[in-house]
Amino acid sequence: MKTDIQIAQEATMLPIKDVAASIGIEEDDLELYGKYKAKISDELINRTKKNPDGKLILVTAINPTPAGEGKTTTSVGLGEAFGRLGKKALIALREPSLGPCFGIKGGAAGGGYAQVVPMEDLNLHFTGDFHAITSANNLLAALLDNHIQQGNELGIDPRQIVWKRCMDMNDRVLRNIVVGLGSKMDGMVREDHFVITVASEIMAILCLADDMADLKKRLAELSWHTPLTESLSQPMIFRLQALWQLS
Repeated sequence: MKTDIQIAQEATMLPIKDVAASIGIEEDDLELYGKYKAKISDELINRTKKNPDGKLILVTAINPTPAGEGKTTTSVGLGEAFGRLGKKALIALREPSLGPCFGIKGGAAGGGYAQVVPMEDLNLHFTGDFHAITSANNLLAALLDNHIQQGNELGIDPRQIVWKRCMDMNDRVLRNIVVGLGSKMDGMVREDHFVITVASEIMAILCLADDMADLKKRLAELSWHTPLTESLSQPMIFRLQALWQLS
């Protein structure tokens, strides 16, 4: 029996612009990431907002098991079945995190002949958004520690910092760490934590945003309240509008 990766690598892929054309999306409405991946433009989303809603099928499952539950495989299989019946079907899947992909569960692109290709791209890096989220989250963490190092004008208590660093990997030894070891120039010694990128604050903000403009607005309103800032007319705002482009 062939493995999932063998099946994926033997598949003959169509260029993503041809796939998009089959459902009426023109190449001008695509932001291409190579030949086989693309994002759709905000303009297309705005133009189609008033279109009649299609029928929605939600695939859910019981509590997760170490090997997963099969939601993605079932969803892809349903999409393929509707396509075989001549229906216009689209599948919406979450982007997988690198941690589970390298664990017992494995990849999150489906399985067998009911999987999404290019499977390796989807599971490993895709369009780079997770890495951008990681960088944005950790920039704020570094900014916070640097403020404490440079005199701590806001009076931030290092023992009460709840903002955690993140990385897109299950690395249990980083869940609870001590930072700032070394010389005086290496920062204040304090306890710190890492979470997986999908559990970060920046990811939560991204999930709640309606579009790029709303995402920038939400990021710009991030603030830290300390005894000092509570006495000010406005909280200190760290603006992140030029951090990265996710659209």
